Amino acid sequence: MASKIIGLGMYAPPKKMTNADLEKLVETNDSWITERTGIKSRRIAELGTANSDLGQFAAQKALADAGVRPEEIDLIVVGTCTPDMPIPSTACFVQQKLGARNAFAMDLNAACSGFIYSLSVADALIRAGRAKKALVLGSEILSSVTDYTDRSTCILFGDGSGAAVLAECPEGEGILSCHLHSDGNLWELIYCPGGGTVNPLTPDLISRKMIYLRMQGNDTFKHAVTKMADVAMKALSSNGYRVEDVALFIPHQANLRIVNAVGKRLGVAPDRVFVNLERYGNTSAASIPIALAEAKAQGRFRSGDLVLLVAFGAGLTWGSTLMRM
Repeated sequence: MASKIIGLGMYAPPKKMTNADLEKLVETNDSWITERTGIKSRRIAELGTANSDLGQFAAQKALADAGVRPEEIDLIVVGTCTPDMPIPSTACFVQQKLGARNAFAMDLNAACSGFIYSLSVADALIRAGRAKKALVLGSEILSSVTDYTDRSTCILFGDGSGAAVLAECPEGEGILSCHLHSDGNLWELIYCPGGGTVNPLTPDLISRKMIYLRMQGNDTFKHAVTKMADVAMKALSSNGYRVEDVALFIPHQANLRIVNAVGKRLGVAPDRVFVNLERYGNTSAASIPIALAEAKAQGRFRSGDLVLLVAFGAGLTWGSTLMRM
């Protein structure tokens, strides 16, 4: 058996932070942000909102889309780097809020690659007979680790959640293959130094802003473009397809320049590249499932179409998934 996506859902907090709003917080402006990132606004969760709250709302939509009851779910995997708390997993909170009492639940941290990593784990467990139906989420509240005095990073990130319901299907349908990679030697390109065992949370740590994301933008850009393009081609060649066979290409929504550069490197026609980052910014692990849910709602793919997902994130991590919808 293989697995296929039978339901999709997404949720973004109602509060918008526009580029004009950021102009009031840091030295920047709309044209500078738009030119460098393609982002016009991002969604921000209200203080006190849990990551699992966003995940619950996205999951409920995905379950409704699939026509599946929460108690039918055997497995919940949440891709996130901004969990509700260190212990227990955000997935357990999602399970509780949904009433998915028959599922086993776990989190997976691969940063912006988190949804593809989580999708691969769920697909493998279904293929191994450990689950018949799985709920896979990418869910983030990046505003909780964003320094709004650092204009190089605060313009990029937003909050949101996306969910997919997976079910068994015959081999050759659904998810055709997943390809995962990482390189821990490059961890300093994107990281959040404080709050773990290396730098435990203290008042001094907070005052030195070590609880916020840090990124080396130029080097990250170069690696993101080459690695996403390479792993996308790996997915196609492993299954005997060409770029021209793909109906829709959904890359991680990090930055419009990265998206355009990857598309150009692969030779994908612009009308077959899905982009929604102008409205959400970079939502890390949530970006691909949010894009998938919106693409379905917009009729961007039909049953039987090939869809290629590709992501890149801190770690460094990167990966791709090729599937027949």
